[in-house]
Order: sequence, then structure tokens, then C-alpha cells
Amino acid sequence: MSIVGFVGLGNMGRPMAANLAAAGHEVRGFDVVPEARERAAAQGVTVVGSAEAAADGADALITMLPKGAHVRGVLLADGGPLTRLAAGAVVVDASSIDVATSRDVHEACKALGIEVLDAPVSGGVAGATHGTLTFMIGGAESALALARPLLEVMGGRLIEVGGAGAGQAAKACNQMVFGASLVALAEAFVLADRLGLSARNLFDVLSTSSGNCWALTNFCPRPGLVEGSAADNGYVAKFAAALLAKDLGLAASAAESVGVDLAVGGAARRRVDELAASDGTLDASAVIKAVEAIDTAA
Repeated sequence: MSIVGFVGLGNMGRPMAANLAAAGHEVRGFDVVPEARERAAAQGVTVVGSAEAAADGADALITMLPKGAHVRGVLLADGGPLTRLAAGAVVVDASSIDVATSRDVHEACKALGIEVLDAPVSGGVAGATHGTLTFMIGGAESALALARPLLEVMGGRLIEVGGAGAGQAAKACNQMVFGASLVALAEAFVLADRLGLSARNLFDVLSTSSGNCWALTNFCPRPGLVEGSAADNGYVAKFAAALLAKDLGLAASAAESVGVDLAVGGAARRRVDELAASDGTLDASAVIKAVEAIDTAA
């Protein structure tokens, strides 16, 4: 059994922390949102009053926070939780954030002699709930050796992608491909409709041809085609448009920092931003609404 501090008990962090608690670890969790703390407590997490209290004497500290600014506020704060960990502890930042912040966290931990991984995830709330997340892991082998028993409780696949910040780089690239695929699908379904082709017939072609992709089989933007899709439930979010907009923004920032022109990724970002500005709480697959609106206006 390990003592695990867990900061960030939202839709993703809460089930991750709960799975660790169910596996027999002592999990001390904190979130700034009272409702999140209450739900985590009901799932076996010992809720504490601060990030510092979560880290106090812990063998591991896991963060799952919305933005790089939040990660900085927790992990890079003077006298913050990093100073409260047990000797030989490991830090795992599972947030999806910018590469620069991730590298700063690595440097801060290194200065304190703390092992650290950046390990953003893919798999959504369902993956977090069922312990089947994919972790994209940046950091040293020695850090992974310490964190592996915990990551294996929360995830189904651990993919080592490189050194400091590499996990965040991989996540940004992955989300850019997903976002571009989703927007392309939305455009294809709108185009098919205008050309008199049914959504069902297009789906049957795409799903068995070169147009097949993960976005189609998991986030099909037209209802009645994929069981359990958000489109079948009024686009209630499985993965909110605001979150995809954030991820595509991170990809754009990363690309700008290294001089890569994202012609396709940038166009996809603009479409998703339009949806997020209209209603970011909708599922990302509702981007088809933004495509339809522009097409109709034209």
C-alpha cells in the first residue's frame, strides 16, 4: 500500500483516485470545488483541506488539473506540496497542459531530488472509471518504476514517449489528429446531406473504407449510427467541446514554438473554437452544428 496525494478530483481525477483507493492505497484527495470533494469522499477517497495536506508524507503525488496555470499554482508554489512529500516520492502530472509548464515542473522536481513524470491520458471519463486509460509518459525510467504500480491501476496502456515534456507533446499531437478527424467527419456528413446521400449510407462506406477512423466509431457526429454516441443523447458531453478547444490551442502553441504550420490542425481548431464559443458544454462531436451553420449562411 502507498500513500497517494491526489490533487484535482473532477470528472477524470475523481474516478482515477477512487480506483487507487479501491486497490488498497491510502488516497488523500483535494479539489477547490466542494462538490468534487464530496463525490470523491463518497467513493473512498480521504478528502483533505489543501494540496499541501494531500502531499504531506505521501509516497506519490498525482495531479489532474485543467490548465498549465493550475499546475503551476500547485506544483511550483513556494513552500507548496513538493516540499511535503516523503523521501523517495514520485510526482505524476496527468493533466493535459503546455509543454513549457511541464518542463518547468520537471526542473523544479529535479532541483528537490524528486522523481517526476508528465503523463497525460486518453480514454475519457469511461477510461478513468474502468481503469483503462492510456498514459503518454514523459520522464525517466526511474520515475516510471516508482509510479508504475499506481499507473497500472488507473490505466490499460502505459506508453513511454521520451523525456521531460514528451508526454504533453504526444498528447497535443494526438488531440490535433482527433480534432481534425472529427471536423472532417462533420464536413463529410454535411456535404453528403447536401448531395442527397443519407447519413447511414455514408457511415457504411466510411466505416468499411479508407475514411474509417477512431473519431467515427467513437464520436460519430450524426445520431442513430453508433450506439452510445453523444449525438444520440442530444450531444450531452462525453468529451466537451471546450476541452477539445483547449487541447487544440495547446497543439497550436506547441507548433508555433517550433515553427510548424498547422494548415489542417489550425482550420480544425477554428471550427471547434466556434462551437466552444457558442456552447462549450456540448460534446465535441456537436462541431457538426458549427459546420452546418456556416454552410447554411453561405
